[in-house]
Amino acid sequence: MLKLGRRLVGALAVAAAFATPAYAQTTLKVALHSDLKIIDPIWTTALISTHHGNMVYDTLFALDDKLEVKPQMVDKWDVSPDKLTWTFTLRDGLEWHDGKPVTAEDCVASIRRWGAKDSMGQKLMGVVSDLSAPDAKTIKMVLKHPYGLVLESLGKSSSNVPFMMPKSVASTDPNTQITDATGSGPFIFKKDEWKAGEKAVYVKNPKYKPRAEPPSGLAGGKVAKVDRVEWITIPDQQTQVNALLNGEVDLVEIVPPDLLPLLAKDKNVKTTVVNKAGRQYAMRFNVLFKPFDNAKVRQAVLYALSQKEFLEANVGNPDYYKECKSLFPCGSPLESTKGWEDKLSGNVAKAKQLLAEAGYDGTPIVLMHQTDTAGHNNLATVAKPQLERIGLKIDLQPMDWQTLVARRSKKDPPDKGGWGAFFTSWGATDVLNPVSAAFLNASCEKATFGWPCDAELEKLRDAYAAESDPAKQKEIAEKVQLRVLEYPTHVPLGQFTTPTAIRANVNGLLHTPSLALWNVEKK
Repeated sequence: MLKLGRRLVGALAVAAAFATPAYAQTTLKVALHSDLKIIDPIWTTALISTHHGNMVYDTLFALDDKLEVKPQMVDKWDVSPDKLTWTFTLRDGLEWHDGKPVTAEDCVASIRRWGAKDSMGQKLMGVVSDLSAPDAKTIKMVLKHPYGLVLESLGKSSSNVPFMMPKSVASTDPNTQITDATGSGPFIFKKDEWKAGEKAVYVKNPKYKPRAEPPSGLAGGKVAKVDRVEWITIPDQQTQVNALLNGEVDLVEIVPPDLLPLLAKDKNVKTTVVNKAGRQYAMRFNVLFKPFDNAKVRQAVLYALSQKEFLEANVGNPDYYKECKSLFPCGSPLESTKGWEDKLSGNVAKAKQLLAEAGYDGTPIVLMHQTDTAGHNNLATVAKPQLERIGLKIDLQPMDWQTLVARRSKKDPPDKGGWGAFFTSWGATDVLNPVSAAFLNASCEKATFGWPCDAELEKLRDAYAAESDPAKQKEIAEKVQLRVLEYPTHVPLGQFTTPTAIRANVNGLLHTPSLALWNVEKK
């Protein structure tokens, strides 16, 4: 009986060891502004893909919460006295999710792929004469002439972010989407659990070695404090809020201001503004086809549109929006209304005059209208009557945001699956200057969707990048603003911030230009 009792106790102990985990797994469930369909944050500038990038990849440098560039994967760096040779040394302990060490060759390939697509990256690579990896931990960049935006470029905080990828992945053609999400960041993407339209899943990377500094913005120590993160796709905003109130999700990225009073009544929910710098609405032209191949038609739109109507319809609460007739964010060093004082005020007469001068022939404009993105789903519907008032014929085509993201990359004629214009928004940190602002890239085939082609704009952007005096930089930026009036690339439609709502038991959400979920705790 004694032996039997001992065997029974031993068996129960073994069973208990296998049945009971060492700790309770913590899962953070979030409802974001869009479904994840594209996992390549270099191929697309879509914000949701940048959020994905923040989860799984790391960067050489990053911006802290004061928008200052700090080292991330880099341990130390050096610049030669003539400012032509930059040498970067990777820090110890960097490892890809598959267990292989991160090498300088991986980073060189990643920089090259990013530099082929990103507006700021293209300018940087345009002055690079040699980019190499002398050894496994050293990146060497040799410039044709001194360039003032090296660290700012490598530390770019939002679309397109220079995320580091394995060489085998980064060697993919920049115009072809990657399908391998192997990174070296704080979370690992569970591709086997990814169901577009339903959810995306990330798990804590147990081998990630964060920096020693405390987290600040997108810089510092990236410590994953939850074991699993689930992005739950809930297209309807009211349903998202109800799920938060019921405890079915822990975070709702964007809450419409009209639903904030509902959340204020619940002590289990709190709200914050994650991106304090805010965002800028924009209408983007496709200059390849009629009628927006004619600059005067685009100029007419600058007069026809009224910022305030867009802001009221899509944000509503003036506490969260600001009219701003500046290409560069109001409140930033390059803010200026020079040349734009009489634009964006709904001047129908002036717009009609310009359309007549352009000889507009009634060609319809395919206006892509995203229907499922919070704070953006009334942009095209506000624009339609404003543009029709001046005599433009509008073909409004509704679609979800991810369909729009895929379609905007097509260069087909508008009547054969292409497009004429669409609406989006950029983080303020994306459009701080003429080099970082992707919609100011007018390098023809190398420009992002819309493909503006203007040698004068490119000359000014080069001049800005070569200048280090802030006063002279501002002079060049104002010349850019004036040139865009002659050759419009897009229309700035005001600034806004968005409230994020979280459960009261969730803490540590950082103030960042794009969502970062390291440092977040769930108790």
